[in-house]
Amino acid sequence: MEQYPLSHSELMELRRWNTPTIYNGWEAVAPRDRLECALSNDAINDYMPQMGAMVGYAVTVEYICADRKTREDNPDCYLNLYRYLAGIPGPKVFLAKDLDAPDSVGSIFGEVTANAYRSLGCVGAITDGFVRDVDEGSYAGFKMMAKRLGVGHAYSCPLHFGREIELYGARVKPGMLVHADKYGFIAVPPEETKYLLAGARYMDSNECKTTIVAGRETLGLSAAMVAEQLGRAMEQFGKNSDRFRSAVQAGESCLPQPQGIGFQ
Repeated sequence: MEQYPLSHSELMELRRWNTPTIYNGWEAVAPRDRLECALSNDAINDYMPQMGAMVGYAVTVEYICADRKTREDNPDCYLNLYRYLAGIPGPKVFLAKDLDAPDSVGSIFGEVTANAYRSLGCVGAITDGFVRDVDEGSYAGFKMMAKRLGVGHAYSCPLHFGREIELYGARVKPGMLVHADKYGFIAVPPEETKYLLAGARYMDSNECKTTIVAGRETLGLSAAMVAEQLGRAMEQFGKNSDRFRSAVQAGESCLPQPQGIGFQ
């Protein structure tokens, strides 16, 4: 499996776009069918939308809060979690499966752990359980996305680390590149990240030069003329996308730029 680690500047640029735009970029360059994309398909809440998107590499944890004996049998569970996180380079997105869900009774996400996770290179977390202390987490610079908010931690116990997990309908493996915001998340395997940034740039520009501008430049046009203009824009958008995808698949070093449409 080929891997294409992204630079810090590339990760920062990916963060400038929302997650739907990153999906569009993935769709433009991925060799797989778009229905095979690992993305959230269930409702998820971003409790810190003011922080914008988060980008990092997946670290995975499975945890339980409803069993006192499990916690007593694993007194060093948090220390083991911190050691796991410390051994993996960042930036990291913490993906956590609540083994009690949907009947969640506790959380491993609050003010204390948010500061700990952030100090270990995690930019935020996604869990199918609940989170606490989201204002305090925001102060720490640690984004939290979850099913809901909650109050207690019960017998919280991080149990398994570094396994493939399923969250919100997506199968996520450690090391996948995760982009997440208020719309949900996408997880991209290492072998599909090489052209991801180029794809996001291209598809954003492609929309601006064709389908978006066609819906804006309508002054003096009848409804019928607008409909025809939109049709031409969609056709050019498709041609541009096909040309770009072919260039990526051919491994061309100089990728094409999208062509715009003429206006009546």
